[in-house]
Amino acid sequence: MNELSYARHRFSSAIIQHAVWLYFRFALSYRNVEDILAERGIDVSYETVRRWVLKFGQVFAERIRRRRPQPTDRWNLDEVFLKIGGKAVYLWRAVDDEGEVLDVLVQPKRDRKAALKLLRKLFKRQGQIPSAIVTDRLRSYGATLRELDLADRHLTGGRSNNRAEVSHRPTRRRERQQIRFKSPGSAQRFLSSHAAISSHAAISNHIDVQRHLISRSTLRTLRARASAEWREIVAA
Repeated sequence: MNELSYARHRFSSAIIQHAVWLYFRFALSYRNVEDILAERGIDVSYETVRRWVLKFGQVFAERIRRRRPQPTDRWNLDEVFLKIGGKAVYLWRAVDDEGEVLDVLVQPKRDRKAALKLLRKLFKRQGQIPSAIVTDRLRSYGATLRELDLADRHLTGGRSNNRAEVSHRPTRRRERQQIRFKSPGSAQRFLSSHAAISSHAAISNHIDVQRHLISRSTLRTLRARASAEWREIVAA
């Protein structure tokens, strides 16, 4: 894991941490974060915010990933079309049945080779093979799972893969906000920072409690706990 250091930065660690927190928590653009900081008397350019997010976002995400519990034993895989630099690419995503994003992979094709790469990456990172792998009816999944001798764990049909399909929504929102990703590399970096955390896709979900599901007192408790954990995560 990369070491976290705020050395040789013009701005304090508190400002950097807050800027990155704003960007992920509220799905803001870099210019939005610049405007919010300016309102508080902090003169920082959106390009500087972008560099902070790229530099620190992945480190924060990795620290959170190391804290999260083991995924459930039922994984959902799905792929969605993205347009990057005028070219079609595919975002492959895996989540467990509680919506925890396990990994993402940006690939130029929607074929067996890409599906195999995603699964091998998943097995290596998670250190386990689930009891069930749920997908849509794309033939690449079936061919890949047969090759891996996991065809007996493959499930398709009906609405069984809704969990993975719904998990693409935050990516679509961010994609529209950023006027599409500029390169496959930038998309992979951004999505990896988001996917390393939890149910929707981001560092944002580490601190964004699903308030409609809980009482006000529970919300306060969970929010305070998430804030305390965030301070530990971003500490150098």
